[in-house]
Amino acid sequence: MTVLHLADEREAADLAAFLSRLLHYDRSAAVRLQAAGTALAVFGRPPSFEVLAIRAVRLAKPYENGLDVMLDVTVSAGELLESVDESAATAAVPGAVTGPPWAGVLPPRGGWRAEPGLPAPGELRGLVAASVAEFRSRTEELAPELRTRAELDRIGREIWSRTVAETGLPVRAVHAAQSLGFLRGGEQGLFSSGAWLRLRTPYGSVAVRRAGLGALGLSVR
Repeated sequence: MTVLHLADEREAADLAAFLSRLLHYDRSAAVRLQAAGTALAVFGRPPSFEVLAIRAVRLAKPYENGLDVMLDVTVSAGELLESVDESAATAAVPGAVTGPPWAGVLPPRGGWRAEPGLPAPGELRGLVAASVAEFRSRTEELAPELRTRAELDRIGREIWSRTVAETGLPVRAVHAAQSLGFLRGGEQGLFSSGAWLRLRTPYGSVAVRRAGLGALGLSVR
Protein backbone atom coordinates (compact mmCIF):
# COMPACT_ATOMS: atom_id res chain seq x y z
CA MET A 1 0.00 0.00 0.00
CA THR A 2 1.26 3.45 -0.92
CA VAL A 3 1.65 5.73 2.10
CA LEU A 4 1.91 9.47 1.63
CA HIS A 5 4.08 11.24 4.19
CA LEU A 6 2.67 14.73 4.56
CA ALA A 7 4.85 17.67 5.50
CA ASP A 8 3.36 18.09 8.98
CA GLU A 9 0.24 17.66 11.10
CA ARG A 10 -1.25 20.87 9.76
CA GLU A 11 -1.10 19.61 6.18
CA ALA A 12 -2.82 16.42 7.30
CA ALA A 13 -5.54 18.38 9.11
CA ASP A 14 -6.14 20.62 6.10
CA LEU A 15 -6.39 17.60 3.80
CA ALA A 16 -8.89 15.96 6.16
CA ALA A 17 -10.95 19.16 6.32
CA PHE A 18 -11.04 19.44 2.52
CA LEU A 19 -12.17 15.82 2.14
CA SER A 20 -14.82 16.29 4.83
CA ARG A 21 -16.26 19.29 3.01
CA LEU A 22 -16.41 17.38 -0.28
CA LEU A 23 -18.20 14.51 1.45
CA HIS A 24 -20.70 16.97 2.92
CA TYR A 25 -21.91 17.67 -0.62
CA ASP A 26 -21.52 14.13 -1.94
CA ARG A 27 -21.26 11.17 0.44
CA SER A 28 -19.89 9.00 -2.37
CA ALA A 29 -17.39 11.60 -3.61
CA ALA A 30 -14.27 10.52 -5.44
CA VAL A 31 -11.03 12.48 -5.70
CA ARG A 32 -8.21 12.28 -8.20
CA LEU A 33 -4.74 12.34 -6.71
CA GLN A 34 -1.65 13.44 -8.59
CA ALA A 35 1.71 13.51 -6.85
CA ALA A 36 5.21 14.12 -8.07
CA GLY A 37 8.21 15.02 -5.97
CA THR A 38 6.99 16.56 -2.74
CA ALA A 39 3.71 17.97 -4.07
CA LEU A 40 0.30 16.31 -4.01
CA ALA A 41 -2.73 17.75 -5.82
CA VAL A 42 -6.18 16.55 -4.76
CA PHE A 43 -8.99 17.22 -7.23
CA GLY A 44 -12.68 17.04 -6.36
CA ARG A 45 -15.98 18.19 -7.84
CA PRO A 46 -18.68 19.25 -5.37
CA PRO A 47 -21.84 18.67 -7.45
CA SER A 48 -23.76 21.68 -6.14
CA PHE A 49 -21.27 24.12 -7.67
CA GLU A 50 -20.21 22.59 -11.02
CA VAL A 51 -16.56 23.51 -10.52
CA LEU A 52 -13.33 21.64 -9.91
CA ALA A 53 -11.81 22.14 -6.48
CA ILE A 54 -8.06 21.64 -6.06
CA ARG A 55 -6.21 21.28 -2.76
CA ALA A 56 -2.42 21.30 -2.89
CA VAL A 57 -0.70 19.33 -0.12
CA ARG A 58 3.00 19.41 0.75
CA LEU A 59 4.71 16.08 1.20
CA ALA A 60 7.66 15.35 3.47
CA LYS A 61 8.99 12.86 0.95
CA PRO A 62 7.65 11.45 -2.31
CA TYR A 63 6.43 7.98 -1.23
CA GLU A 64 7.10 5.20 1.17
CA ASN A 65 9.98 2.95 0.05
CA GLY A 66 11.39 5.69 -2.16
CA LEU A 67 9.21 5.08 -5.20
CA ASP A 68 10.09 7.60 -7.87
CA VAL A 69 7.13 7.21 -10.19
CA MET A 70 4.33 9.75 -10.35
CA LEU A 71 1.16 8.90 -8.47
CA ASP A 72 -2.02 9.45 -10.50
CA VAL A 73 -5.12 7.65 -9.27
CA THR A 74 -8.81 8.24 -8.56
CA VAL A 75 -9.98 7.01 -5.15
CA SER A 76 -12.88 7.21 -2.73
CA ALA A 77 -12.77 10.48 -0.77
CA GLY A 78 -14.30 8.73 2.23
CA GLU A 79 -11.72 5.95 2.28
CA LEU A 80 -8.89 8.46 1.89
CA LEU A 81 -10.28 10.51 4.77
CA GLU A 82 -10.43 7.42 6.98
CA SER A 83 -6.75 6.75 6.27
CA VAL A 84 -5.51 10.21 7.25
CA ASP A 85 -3.52 10.06 10.50
CA GLU A 86 -3.10 13.67 11.59
CA SER A 87 -0.71 12.95 14.46
CA ALA A 88 1.59 10.91 12.22
CA ALA A 89 1.01 13.21 9.23
CA THR A 90 0.39 10.29 6.88
CA ALA A 91 -2.34 9.08 4.56
CA ALA A 92 -2.67 5.67 2.92
CA VAL A 93 -3.81 5.72 -0.70
CA PRO A 94 -6.94 3.52 -1.07
CA GLY A 95 -7.57 1.23 -3.99
CA ALA A 96 -8.47 2.88 -7.29
CA VAL A 97 -12.12 3.35 -8.22
CA THR A 98 -13.81 3.88 -11.56
CA GLY A 99 -13.72 7.63 -11.71
CA PRO A 100 -16.64 9.88 -12.64
CA PRO A 101 -16.41 11.67 -16.02
CA TRP A 102 -14.86 14.81 -14.57
CA ALA A 103 -11.87 12.86 -13.23
CA GLY A 104 -10.62 12.31 -16.76
CA VAL A 105 -10.50 16.00 -17.55
CA LEU A 106 -8.38 18.43 -15.57
CA PRO A 107 -7.23 22.02 -16.07
CA PRO A 108 -3.86 22.41 -17.81
CA ARG A 109 -0.75 22.23 -15.65
CA GLY A 110 0.89 25.27 -17.18
CA GLY A 111 0.27 28.35 -19.26
CA TRP A 112 -1.57 30.25 -16.53
CA ARG A 113 -1.52 34.05 -16.67
CA ALA A 114 -2.86 36.54 -14.18
CA GLU A 115 -6.21 38.20 -14.94
CA PRO A 116 -7.13 41.66 -13.62
CA GLY A 117 -10.29 42.82 -11.93
CA LEU A 118 -10.69 40.38 -9.04
CA PRO A 119 -12.32 42.22 -6.09
CA ALA A 120 -10.76 42.19 -2.64
CA PRO A 121 -11.40 39.15 -0.41
CA GLY A 122 -13.92 41.01 1.74
CA GLU A 123 -15.89 42.04 -1.34
CA LEU A 124 -15.92 38.45 -2.59
CA ARG A 125 -17.31 37.20 0.70
CA GLY A 126 -19.89 39.99 0.65
CA LEU A 127 -20.91 39.03 -2.88
CA VAL A 128 -21.52 35.44 -1.81
CA ALA A 129 -23.54 36.55 1.24
CA ALA A 130 -25.68 38.87 -0.90
CA SER A 131 -26.30 36.13 -3.46
CA VAL A 132 -27.33 33.64 -0.76
CA ALA A 133 -29.67 36.25 0.74
CA GLU A 134 -31.20 36.98 -2.68
CA PHE A 135 -31.80 33.29 -3.35
CA ARG A 136 -33.45 32.85 0.02
CA SER A 137 -35.61 35.95 -0.39
CA ARG A 138 -36.77 35.09 -3.91
CA THR A 139 -37.61 31.49 -3.07
CA GLU A 140 -39.47 32.46 0.11
CA GLU A 141 -41.60 34.88 -1.90
CA LEU A 142 -42.84 32.08 -4.16
CA ALA A 143 -46.34 30.78 -3.60
CA PRO A 144 -46.24 27.21 -2.24
CA GLU A 145 -47.56 25.73 -5.50
CA LEU A 146 -44.79 27.47 -7.45
CA ARG A 147 -41.95 26.41 -5.14
CA THR A 148 -40.95 23.47 -7.32
CA ARG A 149 -37.50 21.99 -7.70
CA ALA A 150 -37.41 23.23 -11.31
CA GLU A 151 -38.20 26.79 -10.25
CA LEU A 152 -35.66 26.74 -7.40
CA ASP A 153 -33.02 25.44 -9.80
CA ARG A 154 -33.90 28.15 -12.33
CA ILE A 155 -33.47 30.90 -9.73
CA GLY A 156 -30.24 29.33 -8.52
CA ARG A 157 -28.79 29.11 -12.02
CA GLU A 158 -29.68 32.74 -12.69
CA ILE A 159 -27.96 33.98 -9.54
CA TRP A 160 -24.89 31.73 -9.48
CA SER A 161 -24.16 32.08 -13.20
CA ARG A 162 -23.63 35.82 -12.86
CA THR A 163 -20.05 36.90 -13.25
CA VAL A 164 -17.82 38.66 -10.74
CA ALA A 165 -17.33 42.22 -11.97
CA GLU A 166 -15.79 42.03 -15.46
CA THR A 167 -13.70 38.94 -14.81
CA GLY A 168 -15.93 36.30 -16.40
CA LEU A 169 -15.64 34.22 -13.21
CA PRO A 170 -19.10 32.88 -12.24
CA VAL A 171 -20.30 33.71 -8.75
CA ARG A 172 -20.78 29.99 -8.09
CA ALA A 173 -16.99 29.56 -8.24
CA VAL A 174 -16.56 32.08 -5.41
CA HIS A 175 -19.38 30.43 -3.47
CA ALA A 176 -17.63 27.08 -3.87
CA ALA A 177 -14.33 28.55 -2.69
CA GLN A 178 -15.95 29.95 0.43
CA SER A 179 -17.93 26.78 1.16
CA LEU A 180 -14.76 24.68 0.87
CA GLY A 181 -12.83 26.91 3.27
CA PHE A 182 -10.59 28.53 0.66
CA LEU A 183 -11.54 32.17 1.32
CA ARG A 184 -10.03 32.43 4.79
CA GLY A 185 -7.68 35.27 3.97
CA GLY A 186 -4.29 35.63 2.37
CA GLU A 187 -3.49 36.68 -1.16
CA GLN A 188 -6.00 35.60 -3.80
CA GLY A 189 -5.62 35.74 -7.55
CA LEU A 190 -7.48 34.99 -10.76
CA PHE A 191 -5.68 33.19 -13.58
CA SER A 192 -6.59 31.92 -17.02
CA SER A 193 -5.25 29.24 -19.32
CA GLY A 194 -7.11 28.62 -22.54
CA ALA A 195 -10.82 28.33 -21.74
CA TRP A 196 -10.16 27.80 -18.03
CA LEU A 197 -10.36 30.30 -15.18
CA ARG A 198 -8.83 29.55 -11.80
CA LEU A 199 -9.43 31.33 -8.51
CA ARG A 200 -6.34 30.60 -6.43
CA THR A 201 -5.91 31.14 -2.70
CA PRO A 202 -3.34 29.91 -0.16
CA TYR A 203 -5.84 27.23 0.93
CA GLY A 204 -6.93 25.84 -2.41
CA SER A 205 -8.17 26.67 -5.88
CA VAL A 206 -11.40 26.50 -7.83
CA ALA A 207 -11.25 26.04 -11.60
CA VAL A 208 -14.05 26.43 -14.13
CA ARG A 209 -14.39 26.75 -17.86
CA ARG A 210 -15.59 30.15 -19.06
CA ALA A 211 -18.55 28.50 -20.80
CA GLY A 212 -19.33 26.24 -17.84
CA LEU A 213 -17.85 22.98 -16.65
CA GLY A 214 -19.36 19.77 -17.95
CA ALA A 215 -18.36 16.29 -19.00
CA LEU A 216 -18.07 17.25 -22.65
CA GLY A 217 -15.83 19.64 -24.49
CA LEU A 218 -12.92 19.39 -22.07
CA SER A 219 -9.30 18.56 -22.65
CA VAL A 220 -8.53 15.05 -21.50
CA ARG A 221 -5.43 14.64 -19.32
